[in-house]
Amino acid sequence: MDFNFKKLASDASGFINRAVQFTEEKLGKAEKTELDAHFENLLQRADKTEEHTKRLLGSMEGYLQPNPTVRMEEFFYEKLELRKEGGRMNNLEYLGQAMTEAGNEFGAGTPYGGALLKVAHTEYKLGNAERDFINSCASNTLLPIRRFLEGDMRTIQRERKVLMNKRLDLDACKSRLRKAKSLESQTNQQAKGGGGSGGGMTAEQAEADLRVAQAEFDKQAEITKLLLEGIQTAHNNQLKCLRDFVEAQMTFYAQSHQHMADLQRELSGALSADSGLSLYSGSSSVSSNSTDSNKNKTKTDSPDQ
Repeated sequence: MDFNFKKLASDASGFINRAVQFTEEKLGKAEKTELDAHFENLLQRADKTEEHTKRLLGSMEGYLQPNPTVRMEEFFYEKLELRKEGGRMNNLEYLGQAMTEAGNEFGAGTPYGGALLKVAHTEYKLGNAERDFINSCASNTLLPIRRFLEGDMRTIQRERKVLMNKRLDLDACKSRLRKAKSLESQTNQQAKGGGGSGGGMTAEQAEADLRVAQAEFDKQAEITKLLLEGIQTAHNNQLKCLRDFVEAQMTFYAQSHQHMADLQRELSGALSADSGLSLYSGSSSVSSNSTDSNKNKTKTDSPDQ
């Protein structure tokens, strides 16, 4: 219990010292340890990577599932590790279902009903292709990107926060060392003049604290730097995800084009057959009418003869 109390008191003291140091820096009353230019560039690249990766992920999710309600539902199912019974029909399959019902109602033997059933069959194919495309993108593109944001990126931000605290501790130690040296100088002058001795932290204690703070800061800076340099590996991994996305998209659109081309040929063939049948029926009707007319005319002329 005593150990926990001491640790709590130490943490509280460190928090207060950091808050004081941070406030004085903002007011321009304290010096701040600056990171080198390369380190700052790594930090900026990490921030830009996180910002644009989040935007890309959101845009891809919106493209693959435009309905925000469905996206939220799927997100909760994924987080809770639940599996829904059955699959949700997509819009193309709903369209195919409506056309199937209409085609059956009008009759498969009618031109319109038969065409509806043909189109419905193709819409089901397009719906299956779209589902395969979404599943492929979700597993090969969205999942790795989301893991990067929730894993590596969070680790980087956490270590950056630790580095920020270590830097504040270091600068606070530097400030205490300056104050201790200034106090010792004043104390020595007072001692020479016959004055009393001053209290507070000695310069030796402040220097010892500064060495510890400097070592902890350097160690944390090295850890954070290694994580930041790993951003390039993340870029390479996301480049592979992007290629997988383009390949899946190309496959989906190629399949869709092939399905629609086949449907167009089927409908054109059916239309030509129906047109030929209609033309044949029309010619037969005209011929029959002409024959009946000639017969009637013959019957009409025969009494006069």
